[in-house]
Amino acid sequence: MITLDDVYRAQKTIESVVFKTPLIPASSNEKYKNVYLKCENMQVTGSFKIRGALNRIANLSDEEKKKGVVAWSAGNHAQGVAYATQSQNIDATICIPSTGSISKIEATKQYGANVILCHGSLEEAGKVALSLKQTNDLTVIHPFDHEDIVAGQGTIGLEILEDLPDVEAVIVPIGGGGLISGIALAIKQLKPDCKVYGVEAENVASMMTSINTGAPTEVLAMDTIADGIAVKRPGDLNYEMVKTYVDDIITVSEDEILNAILYLVEKNHLVVEGAGAVALAAVLSDKLVLADKKTVCLVSGGNIDVEMLNRALDKALLQKSRLIEFSVEIYDRPGNLGKLIQDVAFLNGNILKVDHNRNETGLHVNRCITNLVIETINENHAREIYETISKKDYVLRWESKNYEDSKC
Repeated sequence: MITLDDVYRAQKTIESVVFKTPLIPASSNEKYKNVYLKCENMQVTGSFKIRGALNRIANLSDEEKKKGVVAWSAGNHAQGVAYATQSQNIDATICIPSTGSISKIEATKQYGANVILCHGSLEEAGKVALSLKQTNDLTVIHPFDHEDIVAGQGTIGLEILEDLPDVEAVIVPIGGGGLISGIALAIKQLKPDCKVYGVEAENVASMMTSINTGAPTEVLAMDTIADGIAVKRPGDLNYEMVKTYVDDIITVSEDEILNAILYLVEKNHLVVEGAGAVALAAVLSDKLVLADKKTVCLVSGGNIDVEMLNRALDKALLQKSRLIEFSVEIYDRPGNLGKLIQDVAFLNGNILKVDHNRNETGLHVNRCITNLVIETINENHAREIYETISKKDYVLRWESKNYEDSKC
């Protein structure tokens, strides 16, 4: 089993390449005054994965380096391995699901790795990688289930304790378990009274399921914006370490993850991927109520496609009624559309989109449907717009797209 000395050795091994990432306050809000963010989204390659990859590559024999390596990844481990092998002229082949993040795939290619896009899940990509290992006598760089990987990730725990010695709780995303295994080992060995909590996306809660069933267990994965932790089965080593060192595991929903991404952009000016937001999501959703305990949320990565970020932010704004969508049926007469727009403007609603449709199936020839997307200040402002517009005499039918009538 891995020891604290292994983590210290990893720290020396990788210190010339990795950044000691900042630990920053999560908010000036009184409720979150003792919550801090460990910003691994600012790390080399945009995520914590470079730590484990560098340590694993450094411990290969000369013969293994000469033959080359193979790995599989949703994208962040891929970049870590590609970056770590590039400087040493080691051939690296990385298998990535074809549905993976475009930015992660392209970055991996730019670091010099041979990228193979595989149909299916991360596990299917793993099968391709293991086949290549056998065929070409390559060394596998596992994304989480290896002691060198765990030791590398554990260096984050050392940094947290250096920067915040009186930390009382650390919250860590869980995918395969390599990250939390290393951090929990370091924290519990050096500060046993500090709590360590793991967070999974509820759509792929493989570690929680495994702990509850008493053995590493494969789960049926559903779509999640937290693709970096969408692992169907945790590692054997990681399962044992989580069982030994982690105090509790919770799950967060897709909406809670989206809310955390929005929070990090607005309050902390941080671009964070779904997996990187789950730790804070647990706090914002009150699923972990830590009173005034000094708490560190690990922001594990920031590699998110721009289009995905845009969709995530829009969905989070819709969820909080800061974007509202509604459909209004009005008489198709001169001035009625102008009245609607003027009334929204009078209420200080910012209209982002207008769709004026006369040809909807079943619509009377003298009527039209106007679909609006409006930016609001908050839920109270949204309620004011809905209540006011729905009572106008030119409105014949009213349909909310993302705001329940019961809220009005």
